[in-house]
Amino acid sequence: MSNQLKEKFMRIAIELSEHNITQGHGGPFGAVIVKDDLVIAQSANKVILENDPTAHAEISAIRLACDKLGIYNLTGCEIYTSCEPCPMCLGAIYWAGIDKIYYANTKADAAAIGFDDLLIYSELKCSMEERKLPFIQLLREEALPAFKLWKESVPKTSY
Repeated sequence: MSNQLKEKFMRIAIELSEHNITQGHGGPFGAVIVKDDLVIAQSANKVILENDPTAHAEISAIRLACDKLGIYNLTGCEIYTSCEPCPMCLGAIYWAGIDKIYYANTKADAAAIGFDDLLIYSELKCSMEERKLPFIQLLREEALPAFKLWKESVPKTSY
């Protein structure tokens, strides 16, 4: 794919981020998912619009792309995002199997305007006992049979 085409897709993500602000819909983030040089899905951040803290641009675009293609794995796709993905979005991008991430602004740029993910990045390095959010395990023995069922089930779709 040519640099000119890559820049075209990134400009769409940037335009989505700007439009989101001017329309009063929320944060300055946009994402575009591309497969075979075609835009499959695009979205701006929808956290405020949908009252959903997980409705970041990247996750919203992933949901749209999976729905449009009728698949849950986006191998063969690339994502263009107006900002370096937060930890949640980065995890979703990996889970979705996307091949490549192109980004414009950095996480430092986002932190400078109040979108700071440093707490989450630092918490991931801590043991559960050291984290600020308490982790309390309950009813593991009651939950394990579901895992055993999954392990033994045939047929099953692994993902």
